[in-house]
Amino acid sequence: MNGSLQVQFGIASDTGRRPRNEDYAGVCLASPGRRVRQGIVAALADGVGGAKGGRIAAELAVRTFIDGYYAQPEPLGVQRAAARVIEAVNRWIVAQGRADPALENMASTFAGLILRHRNAHVLHVGDSRVYRLSDGQLARLTEDHTLNRPDYAHVLYRGLGIEEAVRLDYGVHPLRLHDRFLLCSDGVHGTLTDVALRSLLMRRDTPEAAARLIVDTALDAGSSDNASAVVVDVVGLPAIEHTELESAAANLPILAPPAAGEELDGFRLDAPLSDGRYSRLFRATNLEDGRSVVIKFPQPEVAADKTFRLAFVREAWVAARVRSPWVGEVIELPPGRQTRLYTVMPYYEGETLEQRLRRKPSLALAEGVEIAVTLARALSALHRAGIIHRDIKPDNVILGRGGRLTLIDLGVARLPQLEEFPTADVPGTPSYMAPELFAGSAGDERSDQFALAVTIHRALSGGGYPYGEVEPFSRPRFGKPVPLARGRGDVPAWFDQILARALSPAPADRFGDVIEFAQELENALAHGRPEIVRRRPLYERNPVLVWQCVSAALLCAMLALLARG
Repeated sequence: MNGSLQVQFGIASDTGRRPRNEDYAGVCLASPGRRVRQGIVAALADGVGGAKGGRIAAELAVRTFIDGYYAQPEPLGVQRAAARVIEAVNRWIVAQGRADPALENMASTFAGLILRHRNAHVLHVGDSRVYRLSDGQLARLTEDHTLNRPDYAHVLYRGLGIEEAVRLDYGVHPLRLHDRFLLCSDGVHGTLTDVALRSLLMRRDTPEAAARLIVDTALDAGSSDNASAVVVDVVGLPAIEHTELESAAANLPILAPPAAGEELDGFRLDAPLSDGRYSRLFRATNLEDGRSVVIKFPQPEVAADKTFRLAFVREAWVAARVRSPWVGEVIELPPGRQTRLYTVMPYYEGETLEQRLRRKPSLALAEGVEIAVTLARALSALHRAGIIHRDIKPDNVILGRGGRLTLIDLGVARLPQLEEFPTADVPGTPSYMAPELFAGSAGDERSDQFALAVTIHRALSGGGYPYGEVEPFSRPRFGKPVPLARGRGDVPAWFDQILARALSPAPADRFGDVIEFAQELENALAHGRPEIVRRRPLYERNPVLVWQCVSAALLCAMLALLARG
């Protein structure tokens, strides 16, 4: 455990048909005695079997690398610190291989993985490999340094001890929660295909069980070499710092949105999804892995640059802190890949709630309540993290297959301790904004509850608004919401009463939180609560008569006092 970076790991190594095991692997979770901020290290080395001292070279490479890396100054950075240690290890192996006949030509491969903050740093020389399983996709993060000829595919041309100056491959990849990494020797990948490895890793056994299964499967499949595997699961990530995001956003230019068919930063823009006042969305293909994504580009000259950069920071910040099956994600790109300001999100199959409202048949009451409950859960996940969405509306709700619902567009969210938008660009969609927002409030959990209630009202009324549609810059009046029962006969009075409470112009009169609101709807629907007709008090029915009666009573009391005097 490194701060809030948490991993689980497992190691398995077997001699197989060889007389001795010349593989060596190790994992170090930075302990209090070490520099915790330097990360978590996993390494695997495979001693060259055709030379003397292969096992010694492999063990020396792993042990010395781990100890040497933590001994480097932290400001040096991962790449420079790792390279410095590997160069020293390589010089020692080369020198010993020349000086000691018992270790003549000793050599080894090396594959290292350093998990630090929110990145995975991969170091590699030789033909041991590093893989990453992320979102069901297996990617090989290393390239073998072997001769590209069928009869010599096992012959290394780069490795520790092979060259006086080692040429170390280095790569950095953003971490995602539940990523699974595999480090393995050629005794594993030389027998098992990438398809087979993915299948074994996808079983999601414990890392220890997964490593043992991979090694045993390789040996059962006929591997004639030592077989070793290290499996590392990422089970906790540190929250990204907003200062990092602000720095990244400040260095990215805001340009006019591109057109469909263009390629940008390794993405192909396939088709536009929407073209709004503030942003243009494209469905795109990530050319690195073939997955479909959505890219959102800001529309320049509509709002201040500062506003767009704040929106970029907010979406990335929320994605790093909130993990919920109902809240949309943001894909973090590797450093240096992004050349302009935009946001990349997964592509969610389905349609927006707004699109659903435009087609027949209309939503049934039970379907509307289910949407309300799921949306409330998504909002609750945000609220627990101190995040206020501030733009709940049908356009920002995606209805997927199998009843999946995803709440998207967190660019205008209110975040704790982060800078607010300029006054001229106060966020929100007028028809969904609670009365207090028009009065200058920044928004809170109960204003999100109000927007949720407006969204549900629209969903079940066929597109109508409880207080009428509000135009930008207008000052709406909040009297009594239009009851749903007026437009459809299957809506009981109790539903309108619950909805009316969430739609109350006074925040204090709404539910304590969105979960209470959702539970009230769910429980009432499940138990078929009967209609409750509340008799309106005389003051609501005839306030003038009430005051006339009060005045008459006061007059009578005054006359009685005068008569006594």
